Amino acid sequence: MSGGEVAGILVAVFWAILVSFLAVALVRLAQVLKATTKLVADVTEQAVPLLADASTTVRSARTQLDRVDAIASDVQEVTSNASALSSTVASTFGGPLVKVAAFGYGVRKALGRTPEDEPRGASRRTVIVGRTVPAARRRKQKG
Repeated sequence: MSGGEVAGILVAVFWAILVSFLAVALVRLAQVLKATTKLVADVTEQAVPLLADASTTVRSARTQLDRVDAIASDVQEVTSNASALSSTVASTFGGPLVKVAAFGYGVRKALGRTPEDEPRGASRRTVIVGRTVPAARRRKQKG
């Protein structure tokens, strides 16, 4: 065998080995692509029902929010009506009730104690904590 033939054989063996490695790599790449295609198909198969459920949930939440909004507006209306009613009642009955209470107090005072019932020299004083008596009243009480 001559040197040219040996070189040709080496080149042929080298190309055979290279082609074998490339074939193995292509077979593995094909397997990876097949597995990826199957994975994408499975994800798509599971994602579509999930998206449908999510859409249904969003619609239900929107309906519930609309109901809550209606309830909140009703509560606001009831609150404003109650406020108007309480101010009407206060203005209608407030003044007369104060007058009746003042009248009742006056009647009690008039029927309760008379100046003859009190002992001489004893005056009834009201003490209010934290309040000072004006100077004119202090002089009047002493003298």
